[in-house]
Amino acid sequence: MKHLSKILAVSSLALAASACDVNKTEEGEMPEADIDGGELPEYEVDTMDVDVDTETKEVEVPVVDVEMPEEDDDDSGN
Repeated sequence: MKHLSKILAVSSLALAASACDVNKTEEGEMPEADIDGGELPEYEVDTMDVDVDTETKEVEVPVVDVEMPEEDDDDSGN
């Protein structure tokens, strides 16, 4: 039910956005800004140890016998 309501909300927004007619009436320009370089924060992360292993298993697969019907050349319709 939550999934359906999310879909309805997104489609409603898409419909509302596509129903608008936007025309640029005036040119714009980017503001001037002086930016000093910064420093990213440092993080120390302790992760879990995960052991990944592979294992071979034998799986019994059923044998399928397919019998195709024989084609009848008498009823070709030509």
